[in-house]
Amino acid sequence: MPAISQHLRVLEDAGLLEQTRDGRVRRCALQGKPLSEAFSWIVQYRIFWEDTLEAIAQEVEEGDQP
Repeated sequence: MPAISQHLRVLEDAGLLEQTRDGRVRRCALQGKPLSEAFSWIVQYRIFWEDTLEAIAQEVEEGDQP
């Protein structure tokens, strides 16, 4: 149990999880907004790296031709 509680606390501190207590029962709910923000950041950098790597590949292919 302590390991589970620790993981849940980390998620809660990151804003990804909301816990409510009802007596001895804890109810957890995922928070979507932080995940959406992270996804937007990942997509932005994915596009950047795809474009960059494509340009490098094109340079390498053109450099191999006599």
